[in-house]
Amino acid sequence: MSDKDSRYPLAEDVYVAAGAPSDGVAGAVRGTADHIAAAIATGRKPGMPLSVLSNMVREAPLGSLFVVFLLGMAFARRR
Repeated sequence: MSDKDSRYPLAEDVYVAAGAPSDGVAGAVRGTADHIAAAIATGRKPGMPLSVLSNMVREAPLGSLFVVFLLGMAFARRR
């Protein structure tokens, strides 16, 4: 078998054929990811909603979490 089997294209060949993503698209994705990361970091500060929810879940017994999960599933199916 040769290094380059003609039946299967190499990943580099597929990448070149598809065209490299433009810098604008890559920048937009990077900017969106940074924005989401900043929002999560802000929400995890003490007293913020993600921090409060995280603490509640950490302290709740598993039975209670299971009941809340089932109620959430029932509510979601109605919509």
